[in-house]
Amino acid sequence: MGNPKAFLTIPRQEAGYRPIHERITDFSEVEQTLNTSDRKLQASRCMDCGVPFCHWACPLGNRPPEFQDAMYKGKWEEAFQILSRTNDFPEFTGRICPALCEKSCVLQLSIHAPVTIREDEAAIIEAAFREGYIKPKHYPRNGKKVAVIGSGPTGLAAANQLNKKGYEVTVFEKLEYIGGLLRFGIPNFKLGKNIIDRRIRLMEAEGVTFKPNTEINVQKLPEGFDAYCVCTGTPQARDLAIPGRDLKGIHFAMEMLAQQNRVLAGQTFTKEERIDARGKHVLVIGGGDTGSDCIGTSNRQGAASVTQIEIMPKPPVGDNPATPWPQWPVVLKTSSSHEEGCTRRWSLSSTKFIGKNGHVCGVEVEEVEWVPAEGGGRPVMKPTGKKEVIKADLVLLAMGFLKPEAPQLPPNAFLAGDAATGASLVVKCIAEGRKAAESIDRFLSSKN
Repeated sequence: MGNPKAFLTIPRQEAGYRPIHERITDFSEVEQTLNTSDRKLQASRCMDCGVPFCHWACPLGNRPPEFQDAMYKGKWEEAFQILSRTNDFPEFTGRICPALCEKSCVLQLSIHAPVTIREDEAAIIEAAFREGYIKPKHYPRNGKKVAVIGSGPTGLAAANQLNKKGYEVTVFEKLEYIGGLLRFGIPNFKLGKNIIDRRIRLMEAEGVTFKPNTEINVQKLPEGFDAYCVCTGTPQARDLAIPGRDLKGIHFAMEMLAQQNRVLAGQTFTKEERIDARGKHVLVIGGGDTGSDCIGTSNRQGAASVTQIEIMPKPPVGDNPATPWPQWPVVLKTSSSHEEGCTRRWSLSSTKFIGKNGHVCGVEVEEVEWVPAEGGGRPVMKPTGKKEVIKADLVLLAMGFLKPEAPQLPPNAFLAGDAATGASLVVKCIAEGRKAAESIDRFLSSKN
């Protein structure tokens, strides 16, 4: 390690976000970047621990101590080579990953100031594109063909790895653009779609074929392929079956997020089709990242107010004794979207939608308590009888997704990613895509 004592003298420095008054006027990425000198200083804080918990915590098995050492020493191409061995798309994870690595960083566990691993990762891949370290490569073909169904992070990772192994890969996508969740579920202010386009162009140059607007019935897979990788994700959002659900103005979060991304891509919608928060009182039901994305989108559309409610209790700030390491720390998370303007409330259960002239105008909610279960396990929700109505003329349901039923597939078809596990993180989906590619390679190699 170049500077084993840097963590003692150099504080954690995040790049931060663009000023609120500026960023809420557009959909450009909110996160800023540090200059090269400051970024190298941040990389120097890595202590090169004897047991690197960051490496253990990363679903991809990334090696932060190694690529940050190279980065600190100014060996940017070497840092890129180390990073790209384990991660197909650092430009995605470097922007939107919740950084499981940082939650396990020894500096997080000891002084709550982990190394800026995620930001360092993004800096490395952007330097690689900028400096020309990344050039299309052509791999010897083995004469076999693989179809990938779905172009989300799992499908893209599987396709990328299979292509490198010499297979002729075709990626089928039912929607009009390639990218799946990356394209339609994540707002541009977190992941600019030019970043996806840049990677797709590279993959095409390396031999991967993409076929958007092509829906595939997984029960009747297309002929002409030696194997199939089914990466269809979790398309079914969790609904809220309470009285008034049929009122106008109630939408799944993904309906709004996907439509806004399409608008930014140049598509147009009628006034009746458009989900627009302008001048409206918006209620987001669900306290996760998708709900946060709805808040940021609503504020940019010009909402009169935004309220987010969550059925679970408010988590503690900083530390949570109930979820000690190595568990994921369930603590209060304040996103860039929350900072832009939002009322947040917890322990509220929605009991009915209230309408006027066929359109939602409010939601009745009830305060709940969470009582510890006898013998441990998940706490039991107890209604308190304390009810109120929250004014809302646009309601967005952001309560997660249902795990899809696993389809019956032939032996040469492999289910991967969210389609197999249920909704997960992008970084885990990339890892699943890589594993699926390895499984397909072993399967086809055994047929030789």
